[in-house]
Amino acid sequence: MKNFFSFLKSRVFRIQLGLAVLVVIILVFLVLNWLKSSTNHGEFVEVPDLSKMSVMDMRSVIEGANLRYEVVDSANYSPEYPRFSIIDQDPPAGNKVKENRKIYVTVNPSGYKKVTVPKIIQVTQRNATSMLRAVGLDVQRVTYVDELGKDMVYYIKYKGKNISPGDKLPKTSKIELICGNGTIPGRARVKADSE
Repeated sequence: MKNFFSFLKSRVFRIQLGLAVLVVIILVFLVLNWLKSSTNHGEFVEVPDLSKMSVMDMRSVIEGANLRYEVVDSANYSPEYPRFSIIDQDPPAGNKVKENRKIYVTVNPSGYKKVTVPKIIQVTQRNATSMLRAVGLDVQRVTYVDELGKDMVYYIKYKGKNISPGDKLPKTSKIELICGNGTIPGRARVKADSE
């Protein structure tokens, strides 16, 4: 034990301790400088505004800013933005980020997604209109024909052509309902012939 304490007081121990401290200081200094250079500490890039840009334009702007991008799933179609343009980005424009940061962009699809026409034949016009609105379709016009069921839907038309329940139409499409007016077909003609 006496030898251990005398070693701690010796000149050799103090030199070795000083060298160990000096090596630790040099290593910490080198590691901090390496981290600063490899992480671009204090250097930021401003995220550009990609809104309404085409994918090709967005790609060149992102690459010019030394950033990366990833296209996330397309959103629901928005008529306020051009087709295949950027409608959202994360992080938002104006944020300061490190170089090589990935920017997530959402692209506007080419049009509204398609929805299925519900089963509205032999349903009242009022209920049919509600069912159509629920899936994203609009009733543009209601036409009445001689059929016994008053306000009952007998046919569905889209752009002048008959369609059937189960057909697919772009969301927000405007359709025409052909409903009965409560008159038996041919009755008015028979009445007129008998007079």
